[in-house]
Amino acid sequence: MTMQPPSASELARMIDHTLLKPDASPDQIITLCNEARTYRFASVCVNPIYVRLCTEQLGDVADVAVCTVIGFPLGASLPEVKAFEAEQVLARGATEIDMVLQVGALKSGDLDLVRRDISAVVEVAHAHGALSKVILETVLLSDEEKETACRIAQEAGADFVKTSTGFGGGGATATDIALMRRVVGPEIGVKASGGVRTYADALAMIQAGATRIGASAGVKIVAGAQDPDAAGPADEQSY
Repeated sequence: MTMQPPSASELARMIDHTLLKPDASPDQIITLCNEARTYRFASVCVNPIYVRLCTEQLGDVADVAVCTVIGFPLGASLPEVKAFEAEQVLARGATEIDMVLQVGALKSGDLDLVRRDISAVVEVAHAHGALSKVILETVLLSDEEKETACRIAQEAGADFVKTSTGFGGGGATATDIALMRRVVGPEIGVKASGGVRTYADALAMIQAGATRIGASAGVKIVAGAQDPDAAGPADEQSY
């Protein structure tokens, strides 16, 4: 069954307005926050170093969260390091955390490490009242591994499973979103991230089961919802 497309304002409330490039400047982060304030995106998603700047910029905007990334982009940090990193960003005002799971451990079958890794961050996030999202890096995984990762994340109490970092050589696909939604059911969120550059891209992900979109092209995506013919060319990269 085809669902009714969200309005422009509803779509904005599903977007994590994202800037995770390593050369992002404070001025660019301020612009990101100003755009989030204007369009009322669900969050801004930035590297940990910019969490405090975002909380300062958005302190008077109750409905735009500050999201950051943990163990990004490789996921290869120790669980204890990820938990400490989560504590630090939460203390600086982050209210949503997107962590990269231990991809190598998952692929080698060390599921106990994957569980400890996810649980360490989820527990810290929830102790602070923050949302937790688990990045699978789907481009590196088989369908069986994607299913296993989703189940472990759900068992650990994560609030979302997320497709990609945008730095792993591939991004979200509608097929992967549908698989993830099938595994986790309706109970938790599914975030599509990486390569979502246009209104059509976003709609395809939502139709497949995504409830959150991570994109650097949020303004263009919302413009497409307002007038599909008015949206200009999307950014070359979208994280």
